[in-house]
Parts: sequence; C-alpha cells; structure tokens
Amino acid sequence: MRICSVAAVAAVAALAAQGAAAQEADSVVSGRVTTTAYMIGAGRTRVLDTYLSQEHFAGPGFTFLAAIERQRPGSRWLTAMQHQANIALAGDRAGQASELEGSYNFYWGRYYSWRMLADRLTLMVGGMVDANIGFVYNTFGGNNPAQARLHVNVMPSAAAAYEFRVGRRKLAVRYEVQLPLVGLMFSPNYGQSYYEIFSRGDYDHNIVPTTFVSAPCFRLQLMADINLGRRFTLRFGYLGDYQQAAVNNLKSHVYSHRFMVGFVKRFKLICFRP
Repeated sequence: MRICSVAAVAAVAALAAQGAAAQEADSVVSGRVTTTAYMIGAGRTRVLDTYLSQEHFAGPGFTFLAAIERQRPGSRWLTAMQHQANIALAGDRAGQASELEGSYNFYWGRYYSWRMLADRLTLMVGGMVDANIGFVYNTFGGNNPAQARLHVNVMPSAAAAYEFRVGRRKLAVRYEVQLPLVGLMFSPNYGQSYYEIFSRGDYDHNIVPTTFVSAPCFRLQLMADINLGRRFTLRFGYLGDYQQAAVNNLKSHVYSHRFMVGFVKRFKLICFRP
C-alpha cells in the first residue's frame, strides 16, 4: 500500500509539472525581433543655395546613420526608424569661399514584407515620414550668411534583401530607396531677409507645400552584411542622399555620397501573459 501511495504521489507530481510547463509554453504571446545597425560614413558633398550664393560648392562630408527595424515573428508588417546626421565643409571652384552644411533627419515608416526563395529573398514596400532640420552657413559673410533648412516629407519606400552563404559564412545584400511624394518646407522668399521674417513678422509664403516636382529628392542605400560570429555582423556599403528644391524663386540642393561602414545587432524580446 505504501509503495502504491508513493507511486501515486509521484505520478500526480509529474502530471502537475507537465501541466505547469504546458501552461508556461502557452503563456507566450509573441516575440519581437529588433535589428539595429550603427554606421559612419565619409564622402563627397555638393551644395547649392541661391539664397546665399549663385556659386556651387563641393567638399568632404561625414554621416552617422542608425537604422532600427522591429518585426513580430509571423507578421508581414515591419516598423523602421532611421536617424541620420550629416556635416560637410564645401569650397567654391575658385577656392575663395566655403560653406558649412549640417543636417539631422529622422525617418519613421512601415513596410509590408514578403519572403521568397526559401526565405532567402525579402521584399518590402511601404512608406516613410522624413523630418529634417539643418543649415547652410556661408563663411564669406554678407547680409544673409546662413540659411535654415526645415522640411517634412511623406516618402514611398521599397527595399529588397537577399541572404546567401559563401562557405560557412553568412552574407546578405540589401537595397533600399525612398522618393518624396508630398511635404512642407520652410523657405524665405526671394530677396526676403530673416530679420523681416522673425523680427518684423512679415510672412511671405515661407511655409511652402512641396511635391516630387518642386522638391525631387532621392535617397538610396546599397549595403552588404557579413556575419563574423554569433553576435557580430559587419555592414558596409553606399548611401546616396540627393535633396533639392526650387521654391519661392530660389534653388537649393545638397547631394551627398557616402561610403558607410558599421555593425548590426539583433535581439528578440519575448512577451508573456501576466
């Protein structure tokens, strides 16, 4: 009888443990995979702002880019954020004057994704909102030595990534492109000073609606990932950012070409029912 009682207690304990394990497994609601890339880049920048000068300027520039993507397993929707900071010092063709250009862009968007070819190919289509703040400063001086840059754009976006192996090494190639559709930007009018705008409060069409016709910008990335271990992935490639506008009888553009290098981190956050 005692042996039977001990066996019964052990069986009940085993069933209780299995039930607790099953309940814990069922309590997992979802997981979220976050991929973060940090990169720095260097390259050439070309600047034109006819509010400051009719001259074209060109010189070296540097960029910091942080790209974050979040996606739940089994979901086709992906959330993307990017922080981009640029600085450049450009000189004129005669070597007599220079302009300092700087900007910060925040991109937030959503993509719908498809996985094909045994999950090696990923296609993504969606849109992003681009908020920009920046400046161009002409070191030559004058009545208007600086120009502020402010805009918000809605940008259709698409991306493609292909994963493959070379020997035991995992590699991936990714292409991403954004084009502006509509937006708003700040701009003084032709011949209008910042003193008139901010001190006298003389508004003259300074908040301008823009489209892909008046502000035909273009941004692309071509990146390659090389996995160097379980926790480290090297990313390098090209970032091209072409921002231009023709509003209020003024023309401006900032074209930047950057060779980028950095690393990628991935982690998964698992959520449980309370």
